[in-house]
Amino acid sequence: MLVRHFCTAQHTTHRLTELPALTMEPTASAPASVRIDPSVRYQEIEGFGGAFTDAAAATYARLSPARQAEFLAACFNPTVGLGYTLCRATIGSSDFSKDSYTYADVPGDVELACFSIDHDRRARLPMIKAAQATTAEPIRILAAPWSPPAWMKTNGDRCHGGSLRPEYRRAWAAYLCRFIQEYGSEGIPIWGLSLQNEPMANQIWESCLYTAEEERDFVRDYLGPALARNDLRHVRLLIWDHNRDWMFERAAVILSDREAAQYVWGTAFHWYVGDHFDNVQWTHDAFPNKKLLFTEGCQEGGPHLGEWLVGERYARSMINDLNRWTVGWIDWNLILDETGGPNHAGNYCSAPIIADTSSDELLFQSSYFYIGHFARFIRPGAERILCAATHDALEATAFANPDGKIAVVVLNRSEEALPFALKLGTVAAATVSLPHSIATYLLTQE
Repeated sequence: MLVRHFCTAQHTTHRLTELPALTMEPTASAPASVRIDPSVRYQEIEGFGGAFTDAAAATYARLSPARQAEFLAACFNPTVGLGYTLCRATIGSSDFSKDSYTYADVPGDVELACFSIDHDRRARLPMIKAAQATTAEPIRILAAPWSPPAWMKTNGDRCHGGSLRPEYRRAWAAYLCRFIQEYGSEGIPIWGLSLQNEPMANQIWESCLYTAEEERDFVRDYLGPALARNDLRHVRLLIWDHNRDWMFERAAVILSDREAAQYVWGTAFHWYVGDHFDNVQWTHDAFPNKKLLFTEGCQEGGPHLGEWLVGERYARSMINDLNRWTVGWIDWNLILDETGGPNHAGNYCSAPIIADTSSDELLFQSSYFYIGHFARFIRPGAERILCAATHDALEATAFANPDGKIAVVVLNRSEEALPFALKLGTVAAATVSLPHSIATYLLTQE
């Protein structure tokens, strides 16, 4: 069995670099091991990707045609890029927009007569369509709202928290369905829908608060039935869409209600408050028939150009989430400008690709390469297989792809080079995990 070896390592030139292939043999040995067993199977993967935010679209629009093509290949080409297939899009504005808006800002328009996605036709829709044209694989879109129109909220403001007014729950459910229909008419089918981005966060930017009971009741009595009435039951409905700390508490309230649970595909979550990886596992254990999907994570506080630990943060999260039944992993902004924006709320962050818009240059960050060790080699339909390491510093996960190839991802966040044997049955391949590195081992029958 041939083992292709791809590596990204600090203090080297390795960036998703293919190194000499390894050979599986009965005599290979090392002080540590990573053993895989393809006969033991877990969850099936939906995909990996990032978010088509207004900030990403605005940055993309400022690039030259050559740099736009380079960016699209880097994200969506499965051979030379990351091969993204699962992405997120905001419903209306978020902090990563130049301005604040919704698609129906006329007060009292419960029939949505003024509803229009014309705002998105300026930059976001062209970017999504260009991405679709880059790859033969479908790009599945998860849509998520940050806020209803101000007139539907208790505080009369898209921003600063507030809640959905009870008398507008039916109109808001219709609004979300209308968004799905409008995007579909543009040739952009919506794969999934999150009920609300971060429903416990009272932010200075677009936000809307829901208690667990309010979210349960809205799913059960309004949004779920509205999706059914509009022949949109195929759209996967996700709850929570906030941090891991409270994800089990929220899921327990909603998914324990049988009528609400019938509409829910799974629980979405983020990483911004602590690790709490056990909560991911507990949510699966309590509700094994529902899916788990990571839907947002980024390095806060500016663009963080060249910082290596950002990539390691991504990989550690991805391995721990995937090893606890997560079926997909969606990064935040696909691309940002040199400021970590644009952002109308001043909440500047990093992204795997930063564009220097003054020089028309793409700056690939460590997170880009670390994500690539998963996204390029673990394809939709892959199944997680048993993977066990004997050394604490070797963090690993493994997947059997639909084409029969097995991808093993090994992360080493330590300062030491760690020799180990990659084991499969009675054979093994001897290798070394470099300090502050990530490697993907692709096992094929070639």
